Amino acid sequence: MLLAGRYRLTELLGHGGMGEVFRGCDELLGRPVAVKVLLPDRRDPFAAARFRREARAAAMVKDQHVVAVYDFGRDGGCYYLVMELVERRSVAHELALHGPLEPERAVDIIRQAAAGLAAAHRHDIVHRDIKPGNLLIDVDGTVKVADFGIARLANDTTDTTTSGQILGTSHYLAPERALGKPATAASDIYALGCVLYHLTTGHPPFLADDPAEVLHQQVEREPIPPSELRPELAGPIEDLLLRMLAKDPADRPTAAAIAEGRLPELRAVEEPARRPLPIRRLWRHAVLALSAAVPDRPRAAQDEDTQPLSEAP
Repeated sequence: MLLAGRYRLTELLGHGGMGEVFRGCDELLGRPVAVKVLLPDRRDPFAAARFRREARAAAMVKDQHVVAVYDFGRDGGCYYLVMELVERRSVAHELALHGPLEPERAVDIIRQAAAGLAAAHRHDIVHRDIKPGNLLIDVDGTVKVADFGIARLANDTTDTTTSGQILGTSHYLAPERALGKPATAASDIYALGCVLYHLTTGHPPFLADDPAEVLHQQVEREPIPPSELRPELAGPIEDLLLRMLAKDPADRPTAAAIAEGRLPELRAVEEPARRPLPIRRLWRHAVLALSAAVPDRPRAAQDEDTQPLSEAP
C-alpha cells in the first residue's frame, strides 16, 4: 500500500483503539518509518480530531526520549501519521519476556521516560495514557515515549470525547482523573508510578476484573508497599514509588526532578554505584594489574606461587 505517493507500508506492527501502525518506507527520502493509520469509526465523531491533535502535540515535542513525528496528512479518506521507527520493543514486551525487572533497571527506564514527559510538560502537553505499551526501547537502550493519541494541552478546554467518557487505561489512571477531573502533568507522574510498580513487582498497584473497580481502588485505597512483595525494594526505590503514587497531585514529584535525579530517593539509589571498593577488593585489583605487567613465565612455575586473593564477604 502506498500513501500520498510516498510512504509504502510493508508490515503491520500493531494496532490500538484509534489505528494501526505499520512499518514503512519513505520512498522520497529512502528511510524506514512507522506509519499510523486512523481506523474509520462512525461511532466516534471525534476520532479524526484527536488524531490531528496527536500529530500536533507530538510534533511540538522534540526530545531523544519522545518518538519523533515526521509528517501528517490525509490520502483520500485515510488520515496517517508518519513517525520515527523504533526497532526494538515496548516495555510491555520486556515485562512479558522477563517478568519483574531488577530495581536499578526499572528506575533507569522510569527516569528516561520522565525525561520525555518533562519535554512534553514544558509545552504544557499532558500525555494522559502512560503505560508500558507506550514506552518503547530502541536498539541502543534509549526509552522513548510514544502514542500521544489522547494527549491534550493543559489549558485546552475543547472536548473531543463523548459525554462522560474517561480516556486512558484504568490500571495507570490517576485518582483525580478517575473522579472526572482534568488531567495535569502530575497525572502523568502517577501513571509513571504505576508503571514503576509494575516493573518492580510484576503487576500494577491495583487489580480487578472490572475496570470500574480498578478506578475505585485508585481513588480509595493505598497500594500494597512493594517491599511486602519483594523485600529488596525496601528503602529509596519504594519511597520514590510511593511519592509518585500519592493521592494528592501536589505531593508527587515533577517529571524534570525524576529525570534529572534531583530527588533524594534517586540519589540514594545511585549511591551504591559510587561507593569505593572494599580494601581487600582493591588489593586484588592491584595484584591483577601487577601480574599483567610482569613478563610471562612458564605456566607451571607461575601456578606454584600465584594464588588469587579471596573476595571480602
